Amino acid sequence: MYFSKALVLAFAASALAMPTQDTKPQKRAGVLTATTYDNFQVSDGVAGNALAEVNANFPIDQNDLAGVDANDLAIILAARVTAEDAETGTGGFNDAIDAAGSSTTAGKALQVGKIKNKVLKLQLEVLGLQIQQAQTGEDNSDKIAAEQTKLNTNIKLDEAAAGQTSQSIDFSGNDDPSN
Repeated sequence: MYFSKALVLAFAASALAMPTQDTKPQKRAGVLTATTYDNFQVSDGVAGNALAEVNANFPIDQNDLAGVDANDLAIILAARVTAEDAETGTGGFNDAIDAAGSSTTAGKALQVGKIKNKVLKLQLEVLGLQIQQAQTGEDNSDKIAAEQTKLNTNIKLDEAAAGQTSQSIDFSGNDDPSN
């Protein structure tokens, strides 16, 4: 069987025109917008689904962490700091629980909210470390494992309290990386 030169050239041209697989991670446009703690906190409502609530507020494609936008990473890191401040800082959950009394109805709802806030803080910590590792190649495995253990503990506490009232705090803070 003989192929004409035109047919061979057509096959060659189509092969050259085919897309090639690029092994470099593709950066995606940012999906997060800086906002106040009140808008990204997950402590209101009821317990039982804190991790899903966090992931809904921070919808990062966890299958392509190397492609996460730099500003999204900065927002995640800033939100983690704010969530920690909301737990332990002045006017945070610890102060609110002390003021309400841990055995009161209000104190118990605040304690449930604090656990949900810990899920927020720890999920953002793990996510930030994973993104940094994927983007820089820096080995964060030990840190990730330690924080994941804490996260898993708090997820279990949240799930065990499923349906219980959860109360947030009035806390001033944001996830704006420029602050």
